[in-house]
Amino acid sequence: MTDYATTGDGLMAGLQFLAEMARTGRKASELAQNFEPVPQMLKNVRYGVGQLPLEAAGVKAAIAAAEADLTGKGRLLIRKSGTEPLIRVMAECEDPAMLERVVDRVVDAVQDVV
Repeated sequence: MTDYATTGDGLMAGLQFLAEMARTGRKASELAQNFEPVPQMLKNVRYGVGQLPLEAAGVKAAIAAAEADLTGKGRLLIRKSGTEPLIRVMAECEDPAMLERVVDRVVDAVQDVV
């Protein structure tokens, strides 16, 4: 939804879903049937004041490797929390073993520099 915001936003997603309900006249239960759930994993890594873990070469390399592994199979989202000193590592992938592997690789890299 980059036409409306530059970051993920649950409220924005909800409003877009409601707009689609209004546009199509379909029930939420009908529209939700279009989505196939994909395994998702989120892990958080706390960092200290003044630390910039996402700028570390090892973290950048781990993120690049994870993205390469997930190409065509899933997605990776790495971001700093907007409310606390956390790096959020989230991935989605149809292969649960790969999902755990890529998330843990990035989490380990961040933990190595904090």
